[in-house]
Amino acid sequence: MAAPQAGPDDGRPAAGPVYEQAGAVDEAGRQLARLLALMARLRDPVGGCPWDREQTFETIAPYAIEEAYEVLYTIQRQDWRAFPDELGDLLLQVVYQARMAQERGLFDFATVTRMVTEKMIRRHPHVAFGPDVLQGTQVDRAAAPSGAAGAAPQGVPDQWEKIKERERLGAGASATPPGALAGVAPSLPALLRASKLANRAARVGFDWPDVAGVLDKVREEIDEFSVEMQHGDQARMRDEMGDILFSVASLARRLKLDPEACLRQACDKFTRRFEGVEARLAAQGLSMAEQDVETLDALWRAVKTAESPAD
Repeated sequence: MAAPQAGPDDGRPAAGPVYEQAGAVDEAGRQLARLLALMARLRDPVGGCPWDREQTFETIAPYAIEEAYEVLYTIQRQDWRAFPDELGDLLLQVVYQARMAQERGLFDFATVTRMVTEKMIRRHPHVAFGPDVLQGTQVDRAAAPSGAAGAAPQGVPDQWEKIKERERLGAGASATPPGALAGVAPSLPALLRASKLANRAARVGFDWPDVAGVLDKVREEIDEFSVEMQHGDQARMRDEMGDILFSVASLARRLKLDPEACLRQACDKFTRRFEGVEARLAAQGLSMAEQDVETLDALWRAVKTAESPAD
């Protein structure tokens, strides 16, 4: 295998088609085979790891979510040295689940990679794949919408969703056709789920004609919450607060904003400013708990003013 290109001084991976270097694909295959063999050994009833042997689909699943967020955090920090390590941790979760499925006779890792490859071929009818991808397999691409070839970048997401919808309808052809909201996982983070549900509903016409209608709905829900708050009914307040958050997620969708990303940004900003207040107090030998609200508010405003306009 050719040596990887040296990256910049900041630790980022080198630009360029690294995996087009001679032998790189073979090396990736060898390393993946090592990982699969390692997992088989960890799960071996004789001589394997006691902790790994006792894990189940359910006990390991939370780690996949945790590792996915670690990957996201690494990207946000642009910590390119840690990036391959975090991606490896996420890959391990796929290998782990596939190994347990193989032990039960359900499927194996090869099934996972074959299915995702064929799905990506189906959903990219505008791309001509070579024999290295197709490998003689017959993938039905007839579901591609007309005009898919040469699709512009901005049209690819819509094309993807149309093909995905046809796949869902095809999967339910022998029974009751799936509804528009089918396939939106209840286990998704709530804001992301709300955005996806609203997007699915909008595709079948269940939507406001313009963004002003969504904004009016947000205001309406806030007003309804204010009424319930005066009554002090926790159950009703919880219900109305949920309606507020759902309508805000719908507003973000209409504005092409990711509500999860918006809230993460707000959390990061709050953390940064809160820690700025703590630092200013610590520099004076003071603690936050000893300060009154007016002092804390003044410090907060000072920290906010000191931040750059981009923040």
